[in-house]
Amino acid sequence: MSERFERLNDKHIEFIKSQHLYFVGTAATEGRINVSPKGLDSFRIINNNTVAWLNLTGSGNETAAHILENPRMTVMFCSFNKQPLILRLYGKSTVHHTRDDRWSELYSLFPDSPGARQIFELKIDLVQTSCGYAVPLYELKNERPTLTKWVEKKGSKEVQNYWKEKNMVSLDGKQTAIFEDVK
Repeated sequence: MSERFERLNDKHIEFIKSQHLYFVGTAATEGRINVSPKGLDSFRIINNNTVAWLNLTGSGNETAAHILENPRMTVMFCSFNKQPLILRLYGKSTVHHTRDDRWSELYSLFPDSPGARQIFELKIDLVQTSCGYAVPLYELKNERPTLTKWVEKKGSKEVQNYWKEKNMVSLDGKQTAIFEDVK
């Protein structure tokens, strides 16, 4: 049975803090819908109606392009252990780049992460929980060190070159503003 809440409560916060994986869903006005899995130590609860997540270098940059056009975002957490639960956060998101005023303040909430490219701040307008009875049981074996090793081997300049090659435009040809504001 699903339940709706206007904000995160202590039980929700405890659940979120125990998760190692979450999913982010966004869509522009037209084009493809994007759902991205996220991990590592990249999610923070700022208050009961605001969360932030650190976006690390990846092969695409769909979320950034979508948020410039349509700020709607859903973040989903899913229990894979004995106690089933799905928790979704709905709201409007803002993207912050290293050039933005809030970058330093928000980035200080996270461990130093080579290859950090944006921070998304979500203002929550609805929290929904549901049973998750059909979600299978899984156990976390380890975090993958692959991205960190890849970024450290490439170095900052090569990572930015990678962003120019792979992260400036979405699958649907929409700008991501990774290097400059899009008007």
